[in-house]
Amino acid sequence: MKRLTDFPDAHLRLFERPPVPPPEAIRDVYLIGICGTGMGSLAGLFQQAGYRVRGADQAAYPPMSTRLAAMGVTVLEGYDPAHLDPAPDLVVVGNACTPTHPEAAYARDHGLAQQSFPEALAHFFIRDRRSLVVAGTHGKTTTTGMLVHVLREAGLDPGFLVGGVMTGLETSYAVGTGPHFVVEGDEYDSAYFDKRPKFMHYRPTSAIVTSMEFDHADIYADWADYRTAFEAFAGTVPPEGLLVLCADDPAVRALAGHTSARVQTYGLERGDVTARHIRRGEGGQRFELVAHGAIQGEVFLPMSGRHNLLNALAVCTVALDEGLTAEQIAYGLGTWQGMKRRQEVRGEAAGVLVLDDFAHHPTAVRATLQAVRERWPERRLVAVFEPRSNSSRRKVFEDAYADAFEQADLVFLSTPPFRHNDRREDFLDPDAVTARLEARGIPARALPDADALLPPLLDCLRPGDTVLIMSNGGFGGLHDRLLDRLRERG
Repeated sequence: MKRLTDFPDAHLRLFERPPVPPPEAIRDVYLIGICGTGMGSLAGLFQQAGYRVRGADQAAYPPMSTRLAAMGVTVLEGYDPAHLDPAPDLVVVGNACTPTHPEAAYARDHGLAQQSFPEALAHFFIRDRRSLVVAGTHGKTTTTGMLVHVLREAGLDPGFLVGGVMTGLETSYAVGTGPHFVVEGDEYDSAYFDKRPKFMHYRPTSAIVTSMEFDHADIYADWADYRTAFEAFAGTVPPEGLLVLCADDPAVRALAGHTSARVQTYGLERGDVTARHIRRGEGGQRFELVAHGAIQGEVFLPMSGRHNLLNALAVCTVALDEGLTAEQIAYGLGTWQGMKRRQEVRGEAAGVLVLDDFAHHPTAVRATLQAVRERWPERRLVAVFEPRSNSSRRKVFEDAYADAFEQADLVFLSTPPFRHNDRREDFLDPDAVTARLEARGIPARALPDADALLPPLLDCLRPGDTVLIMSNGGFGGLHDRLLDRLRERG
């Protein structure tokens, strides 16, 4: 990860920010980039806590814009320095802002009190609560939501911020009244003036690391650079705290050498907390929870996939350490409805089941396909994938994607648009991925976008199929459009 001094515009990134007043001295908060997933949730936290909240975005787009409007948050279309006059008590600068961003530059040049998203979250909402942080390349959103749900069902009312919407609760944040604050610890950078990973700001009482695999090639130079970020995060857990590591991942296990905290592990192959006598079926999976060699009881998890079982074991490890009983944990896991956009059933029409999933890294794509295959083993599995994230659009993952789709019966890829900051030599070639899949006997096609993809996808579908649509964006509304056309088919 680059240091501020490594940038050619370092003189705009290195500046003295005014001290931020204590939360009780703040009334008016302004967020630059308010419609982003994390920033919108942070705006919701501020609003829930009683602050006056407003902000701007280049395109005030739903669903976040409509959610914010429903909360009474003022969302301004486009960026204009005039939005910051008169000056708010605090400006929160989203990490999509560059040093020359009109509002961010105005805040800097006029000495306004300003923080990054993770700084503001820690300053106002984590503070001196028991901070439970979930980090990892894969699984952190689901694990965070699951931990929140287990604590809530045990009556502890935690505060939380998670990078997705929890099914049933239908929100991604809450201030909470209990002693805990649960947060998804993202390894992406914080702001143009702070290139540290977000998770370095959250002062964990306990932390989970679910997995480690090279990601975010746009900001990390290589695997060693990426690994160093997690090693630094492990070092933020205090000696009296708890670092929970996935024992099945050698890179994660190695983090035990980078912390002074207590360490507990979980896993299916080894670990202090593990599962035995696993029985998988269409409704989910049952297992015997074992902690430190002692049987805790029977647990039902209404989710498929090895990766989700590991997520549940991570939650069990922290929950047990926080004093929850095995019965409370089993009840919480058994009533967990999952996260939106994680193997979410969007509908069924003409005998075709349509699923939505956020998977975009090759490992997440593979795990999601395996879980869907496990849950609906008799159905033909059609995978539709939009390589949209900065990492998924890179050539370095071409071979990995060819391997990731081996569980699919048929694959459709969209062609990622070439952006201003892309380099041709580093750019993913979808045709290369489909050629590798075809060579393995898996029919595959690459098409420009959702509009071009929809007709051939419809032509190939038949009753009994499952269509798994994977993207970390909206994918041109493909899910609803597909269901509408299938319903017309009857």
